[in-house]
Amino acid sequence: MKKVKVAVIGAGQRGEVYAGYAIGHPLEMEVVAVADPDRPRRMKFQEAHGIADDLCFDHWDSLLNRPQLADAVFICTQDQMHFDPTMKALAAGYHVLLEKPMSTTPDECVKMAGQGRKYDRIFSICHVLRYTPFFGTIKRLLDERKIGDLVSIQHNENVGYWHQAHSFVRGNWRKKADSSPMILAKSCHDLDILLWLAGGECTYLSSFGSLKHFTAENAPEGAPSRCLDGCPAAKSCAYYAPKIYLTDRVDWPTSTITNDLSYQGRLKALQEGPYGRCVYHCDNDVVDHQVVNIEFAGGITAAFTMSAFTNECGRTIKLMGTKGEIRGAMEKNEIEVTYFETGFTETISLHVQGGHVGHGGGDHRLVEDFLALVRGDGAGKALTTAATSLQSHMMAFAAEESRLTKQVIYMPEYMQQSAAISNSHIG
Repeated sequence: MKKVKVAVIGAGQRGEVYAGYAIGHPLEMEVVAVADPDRPRRMKFQEAHGIADDLCFDHWDSLLNRPQLADAVFICTQDQMHFDPTMKALAAGYHVLLEKPMSTTPDECVKMAGQGRKYDRIFSICHVLRYTPFFGTIKRLLDERKIGDLVSIQHNENVGYWHQAHSFVRGNWRKKADSSPMILAKSCHDLDILLWLAGGECTYLSSFGSLKHFTAENAPEGAPSRCLDGCPAAKSCAYYAPKIYLTDRVDWPTSTITNDLSYQGRLKALQEGPYGRCVYHCDNDVVDHQVVNIEFAGGITAAFTMSAFTNECGRTIKLMGTKGEIRGAMEKNEIEVTYFETGFTETISLHVQGGHVGHGGGDHRLVEDFLALVRGDGAGKALTTAATSLQSHMMAFAAEESRLTKQVIYMPEYMQQSAAISNSHIG
């Protein structure tokens, strides 16, 4: 088996997760270069993978300006930093594994998919849910027509109150202008999996939602801008930062607030950094709840709900067919299939490693498939190419437009308009 050499742009959490495949499978993959502006993070990544000093860069452009260093590049930067390195990497001869979302504008997404076709590269998007045993099993059950013809889907993204506070109120994805709409940043995964399970193109879409709770109007009386500045609601507030970040646990999400995970390092991060702010006095503007109603080709309908206001952090789904129904809870790795004719309910329990950060085993399965595609040995499934991911991204952009305009979006027309705009820019 040919070992695939990989360069990594962005050595944060997602970069670490995908690159971690090389540590467990050294005969399949080797990480030979890294680019990240954060020196301590870059050095930690360098040490983990034994990367030479001259192949560690503080900017992606420096890496890509060198003669081609690897077979492929993993691009795991922040949302708004995907377009330029992806376009340059594809042109420079690299195959690309790109963290979702592809980009933060429809125009750039169309151009990126076109760039992959132009240079005939392997260009996969990290829609890892397609690679999970959970959703893979559901897809198999549908393909085997266990519940007859699929008619409707109810799908919930249970964000979790603490996850919303960490990532979308205090964290990097809190502002649409600095990141992307939450429906894209968080839930392009979910729209993609609905598209895959429905097995047909999206025809119509509508969406509603808003930022309801995490605003100054809902702050406890006398709450300061920072939790550690004598908040009178410290004991009663579920979002009091020390309750989350100053415990004995230093795994995710605490691991993301600072490079120094000692108690003093975390305390300093709360005193000075964004994660110590009161959730009611942040500069966040993304929604904390949103619903999307979808019609797919063939009349299949789907109702998707994303909500911060859950204790559970995970995905639940119900699929209704003409001969039965499927219920599933991803975090529990449990699927129930009920057959109308007999009334019998079959329970499928999946034994999966990976957890929340590993997306139920999907992360490493994605990397495994990408490497197979790069090797060209015929083993790759190519479940998540840029071309297949483009429509689910467009569904996310359309959902945000619908939310803002209160209009139903006809997707074929929306896709055509986006392609026309992209082509006019190229021209």
